[in-house]
Amino acid sequence: MSLLELFCDVDDFCREWHRNHPKRLVSAKGQRVRQPGLKESEIMTLVIYFHQSGYRNFKEYYTKHVMVHLRAEFPQLVSYARFVTLMQRVVLLLWAYAQSGCGACTGIAFIDSTALRVCTNQRIHRHKVFAGLAARGHCSLGWFYGFKLHIICNTLMQILSFRITAGNTDDRKALNKMWNTIFGLIIADAGYLGKNWQEKASSLGKHLFTAVKANMKKIMAEAQRQLLNIRQRVETVFSVLKVRLGLETSLPRPPLGHFAHYIWCITAYQVDQFFAFLFRKTLILPKVKPFLA
Repeated sequence: MSLLELFCDVDDFCREWHRNHPKRLVSAKGQRVRQPGLKESEIMTLVIYFHQSGYRNFKEYYTKHVMVHLRAEFPQLVSYARFVTLMQRVVLLLWAYAQSGCGACTGIAFIDSTALRVCTNQRIHRHKVFAGLAARGHCSLGWFYGFKLHIICNTLMQILSFRITAGNTDDRKALNKMWNTIFGLIIADAGYLGKNWQEKASSLGKHLFTAVKANMKKIMAEAQRQLLNIRQRVETVFSVLKVRLGLETSLPRPPLGHFAHYIWCITAYQVDQFFAFLFRKTLILPKVKPFLA
């Protein structure tokens, strides 16, 4: 998608947001809030566009690309240090924009979680940035220290709901707070097995289908195996977020900057998926009536 299309979509959302949530021009201390030269929609656009620019370093992207090639589109550009400060002001707005970009449930959903490491295991005892926030957890790749990203996606690999929790959070607890707007069949791995969870899902009008553990594989039918094979779509979402968008990182120093980075990556993925879905719809050829002799 182009930069203009992205800005128009973000600016329309910001206008609607401020129509329902008016700005506070005075802070809690009674001081006047200074209005930056860049609008919130422009800040959000530049942050989201970074993940589509091909740059891996944000400072290099801003100083060598934005300030050199995009001055005509953004005439009120500020210095890099000032822009980093302004990025923290739009975290809440960007979170709301990411929530509004969630896809629609198609009747089949996939849920899984992935580890978000904030440091290596050798540095756990010396890590101070997330003291009291991050926690030790265990995944299929072993122990880690950090957070968990829980995602529910549909068959089109569009994110329906997401949640960031501490590393030691039970996956089923996160599911209990995420499946309110989900209906139909929910496919999960063996980590979501639990007593009475299928009955609880049925009482809410859903059907929770989970994988089986090693000692239960003998009783799993072939149809169930085929359903679990298509669950790999949620793993593809995690792969795009981590490999292409750089979701897992240890560069930000303040906790707010770290969480903001997670939201930027998720938002960039949703924007790509939304416009890719629109592009796929435009490729559908109209039905042609057969020629009658």
